Amino acid sequence: MTSSDRSAELYERARRAIPGGVSSPVRAFRAVGGTPLFIARGAGARITDADGRSYLDLVCSWGPLIAGHAHPAVLAAVRAALERGTTFGAPCEAEVELAERVNAAYPAAEQVRFVSSGTEAVMSAIRVARAFTGRDLIVKFAGCYHGHADHLLVAAGSGLATLGKPSSAGVPRAFTECTRVLPLDDEAALAALFERDGARIAAVIIEPVPANHGLLPQRREFLEALRRATRASGALLIFDEVISGFRLARGGAAELLGITPDLATFGKVIGGGMPVGAFGGARPVMARLAPDGDTYQAGTLSGNPVAMAAGLATLDVLEREAGWGRLEALGAELERLLAPVLARAPFPVQLVRVGSLFWLSLHEQGAPRTAAALGERETRRFATLFHAMLARGVYLPPSAYEACFLSLAHSSADLGEFTAALGAALAELK
Repeated sequence: MTSSDRSAELYERARRAIPGGVSSPVRAFRAVGGTPLFIARGAGARITDADGRSYLDLVCSWGPLIAGHAHPAVLAAVRAALERGTTFGAPCEAEVELAERVNAAYPAAEQVRFVSSGTEAVMSAIRVARAFTGRDLIVKFAGCYHGHADHLLVAAGSGLATLGKPSSAGVPRAFTECTRVLPLDDEAALAALFERDGARIAAVIIEPVPANHGLLPQRREFLEALRRATRASGALLIFDEVISGFRLARGGAAELLGITPDLATFGKVIGGGMPVGAFGGARPVMARLAPDGDTYQAGTLSGNPVAMAAGLATLDVLEREAGWGRLEALGAELERLLAPVLARAPFPVQLVRVGSLFWLSLHEQGAPRTAAALGERETRRFATLFHAMLARGVYLPPSAYEACFLSLAHSSADLGEFTAALGAALAELK
C-alpha cells in the first residue's frame, strides 16, 4: 500500500478532532484499507497530496469539477465574487442569472430554487411534492442514493416493494414508514406497487442514471414505464440529477433519455466546485414554496454569490468549449483503449460508461443493472487494484461501488496513462 508520512500524521490529528478522521465516510479508505491521502492542491486533471506526490485524478471531487481542478475561468469568477463579499443573506444578480440558465437548459424546470447541498435539494423537492399532491408515500429504488435525509436512508428488501426500513442508526422507523423501496429494472414490481398504493403515492424519486451503487444504466423502457405509472396515478416523478445534471448533456439525463420528470434535483456541476444544490420543476408545483405558497424551505447560504459565480463560469466553459461533445468523445476514446486491457484481465472486469461517467465492475456474473452486492473476493480484488493504481500515480474512488469522472482537463495522454497503469496493475495482480 502506498504510504504518505504527512497524510498519516494529518490523519492521526484528524481522528482526534473529527469522527473517523473525515467529514464524509468514503474518504476514510475503510473499503480499501490504508491511510487516506490528504490533498494539498489540484490543477487540471491532477491532484497533489500533502507529501508532494502527484496523481492523475479520476474522482474530480465526486463530480463537480467537470472543467478540471482550478480552471482559470472559474478561479477568476470566484476571485471577482470574493472581492464583492462572501455572502449577503439577500438576493444577488448571479443567483438570478444561474436560475435562468438552469431553467433554459433543463426540460422540466420552469423555476428553480437554490440550496447548499444535494441532500437539501432532495429533501425540499420531496416536501413540495407532498404538498402539491396532498399525499404522503414516497417511492425510491434500491441502489439509488439521494443524500442522507432520514426518510431516504432506507434499506431495500428482495422481491417486490418493501416497507421502508432504516439503514442507519439514529433514524426512527416512523420516519421511513412512508417510504417504499423498489428494485431497479423491474416493471412487474413497479406495476404491483402502483396497483396497490398508487392513489397514496406523492412522488417517485430515481437517479435516471444510477451512479451510487456502481453505474447502473437503466433500460429506456423501464424509465418510460415509470413515467407512465406516475402520470396515470397523479404522483410526481423526481429525477435526482445531482450527478448526471449538466454532466451527461446540457439538459442532463432528461435530455439524453428524452424523458421529462415533474421535478429534478441538481448539485455538483452547477456549483463549479463550491457547495451548492438546487431543485426545480413546473411553475404550479414550485408555486407551493414559501413565500408564495404554504411549503416552507429556507437557507442562510442558499444562492451564495461565490457559488453562483463558480457555477456560471463552469457552464460558460462547457458552452464555449462544446464541453458535452468533448466529454463524450473522451469517454468513447477511453472505452476503446481499455477494451483490450480488460479482455486480458486475470479476473472479470467490465467497463460501464455513460458519457464522462464510467465504472469498473468486478462482478463475476457481469455488470449489473440492479443493486448487486460484491462478494468478499471481489472487494479484496478492488482494494488491491486501488492501491496498485495509487502506486502508479492514479487516484481512483476508494470504493468498488463508486463511479469515476472525466473532465475537460483530461487529455488523450491522460487516458493513455490511465490505460497503461491499469494494464500493469492487472498484470501484477495476476
